[in-house]
Amino acid sequence: MSARRSFGLMLCLVAGGAASAAAQAAGAYGSDSTAGRYLDVDGAKIYYEHYGSGRPVVLLHGGLFGYIDEFAGLIDALRQDRTVIAIALRGHGKSEMGRGPLTHQRIADDAAAVMRRELREPADVIGFSSGAMAAYRLTVSHPSLVRRLVAIGGPIAAAGATEAGMAEAKAYATPEQLEKLYPALVAKRKRLYADPAAWDRLVKAFAAIVAEPDVPEAAVRSIAQPTLIVAGDRDHYTRIDHFVDIYRLLPRGSLAIVPACGHVVLVCQPDLMLRLIRGYLDRP
Repeated sequence: MSARRSFGLMLCLVAGGAASAAAQAAGAYGSDSTAGRYLDVDGAKIYYEHYGSGRPVVLLHGGLFGYIDEFAGLIDALRQDRTVIAIALRGHGKSEMGRGPLTHQRIADDAAAVMRRELREPADVIGFSSGAMAAYRLTVSHPSLVRRLVAIGGPIAAAGATEAGMAEAKAYATPEQLEKLYPALVAKRKRLYADPAAWDRLVKAFAAIVAEPDVPEAAVRSIAQPTLIVAGDRDHYTRIDHFVDIYRLLPRGSLAIVPACGHVVLVCQPDLMLRLIRGYLDRP
């Protein structure tokens, strides 16, 4: 695995871990039997939760340690006047892995299948970290399903990695290494799986996801939907100039750099992020 490619795995691990650590008191989100539903997609049961009513918004969480519960604050707020569809990424928590490789494109296609089942109009899509990487692919591959896009901390190319992030990635690339470094988070995530071996399979699948091709610049230029890119000005994993490059590719892009925050801006500035997201999505 190249150093540049390894950063994708690292970004998914740490981003999801930090956000989920802050969401440990989030209640039932991610395991809410009253809101949870399943859909068979390409050989796997994909789990998602459905809340509220109104203009729809779809949430795609961060990878590996990430899960639906990291969006607890957003779900609390948005469900008051919107339909919220919070999807567990393939292989995460209550969503099965199925056969074949795990890719952001498959995650995007899973989301599209859920949206076609649940919704009758285009949705606003919010993706964080690995979820943002999938959200770009969702918007490119299934443009009729997306009204607006908010991509938080998600790169489109391995070249966007920072040197520090790539170096950190080498420290935890196996299930054993991760469990040693983050025993509480690993234990928490393992409790979501009926099969204890599912966690190890997910870790190994993410080690391979980094071989997925970048999102072509031409594809990003084709995104006609209004798109808001959000990143912390101290993101440890993706260079700020990479987010600027994405913004410049987008025909209808907006860029928000959140001051004094690292990668997990939803935890660093939750109130600011809610105002920012609501203000952007509530536009006609």
